[in-house]
Amino acid sequence: QVRLTERGGGSVQAGASLRLSCTASERTTGTYYMGWFRRAPGKEREFVAAIAQRSEISVYADSVKGRFTISRDDDKDTVWLQMTGVKPEDTALYYCVAGPFTTRGLSAPDIYRSWGQGVQVTVSS
Repeated sequence: QVRLTERGGGSVQAGASLRLSCTASERTTGTYYMGWFRRAPGKEREFVAAIAQRSEISVYADSVKGRFTISRDDDKDTVWLQMTGVKPEDTALYYCVAGPFTTRGLSAPDIYRSWGQGVQVTVSS
């Protein structure tokens, strides 16, 4: 497993922008895909976005498509989640994830072997 360190998060008003970052302790085959999940209070864990090495592929949940952008810098072993036009329903604990190459869908949580501690994002109306 790789240690993932998340930064960013906080409390913002609806419509604001926010950027989360996540840095891996090392670059391995286990960081081929990196991404984000979130868990809102009282709800199931939800896939947000994921991106492959060299940014060849990026995938988004429908709920954030067009508002969130995922990017990564392989030289820095870092992935970012740029959140714009946030809504109260984006309030959640956001987890950074990393996993090896797979042909499975990137929204499946079990393909990710490394999980961060989570950062809180709170959006008020």
